[in-house]
Amino acid sequence: MLLVPSHQRGPGNIHPGPDGLSDIRESGRNLPGKFRSRVIRAFDIWKRTRLLSLILKYGKFTNICIRRTRPRHVVTRRKDSPMIDQEQYSRIARVLSILQRADPQLVRAFQQEAFFARIPAGRDVFVEGDRADAIALLISGVVRVYKIGETGREITLYRFGHGESCILTANAILSQQSFPAIATVEREAEAVMIQAETFRDWVRRYDLWREFIFDLFSQRLSLVMAVVDEVVFRRMDTRLAAFLRNRSRFQNPLRITHQEIAAELGSSREVISRLIEDFASEGIVRSGRGMIEVLDFDSLESRALM
Repeated sequence: MLLVPSHQRGPGNIHPGPDGLSDIRESGRNLPGKFRSRVIRAFDIWKRTRLLSLILKYGKFTNICIRRTRPRHVVTRRKDSPMIDQEQYSRIARVLSILQRADPQLVRAFQQEAFFARIPAGRDVFVEGDRADAIALLISGVVRVYKIGETGREITLYRFGHGESCILTANAILSQQSFPAIATVEREAEAVMIQAETFRDWVRRYDLWREFIFDLFSQRLSLVMAVVDEVVFRRMDTRLAAFLRNRSRFQNPLRITHQEIAAELGSSREVISRLIEDFASEGIVRSGRGMIEVLDFDSLESRALM
């Protein structure tokens, strides 16, 4: 429809054009009092509805935008950061076995270039699209690495903890590409950080360091392939049974929500809730608020092996 010039507008001339969204609202202000508030309110409701439809349509983009509003922990080394002393190095070497076999040159480089960082639980270290400017070798704590799909569903790729590191960070640094997932600290982490440029230099210069990184790649790649195999080839009820079986070995009842299980398995809360109800009707589990208790381990084992 054509835009009516401002000098021709009146109560009966509400005609949106190419930029007519603001025209409708402004024209509404010219209406008599009893109509003015209705038109402006109707416009505001339409605007919010339109925004919601865009969020649903472009879910992948908005997921990333929403994630970026969460607290993030940017780890950088200050110029005045002290070197790692001998006492700290001895503690790190007990966790990172590679350092027990390192030659004096690598030990000296490690003490000069690496630095400590403490990252609180709940912080995002990287989100999808970030530039990886450093890699973390964990001394304590746990970091979860996961993806969010276009529909908003999450799936856990892997976790790394005590004495381990993240292969996606290593790959992003070596290929100089952006980080392809999200890394979130689940339990407060203490880490030794190595800047990206230093990391690449060590891969070129030190055979032992290069061997350590390649071993890391091979171990984590097998875990990621196992996740792909489960998602593609195994039924969800079988995967859920295996998940409950493995977790209940360490804690029973489990303190976990249906949404958290869905995020682990790459499913939706509704699907997980329905399957747990099926297990409960068969007497395999008992489900409560934020809790699942395994009652029949043999039956659960049978469902996990189907």
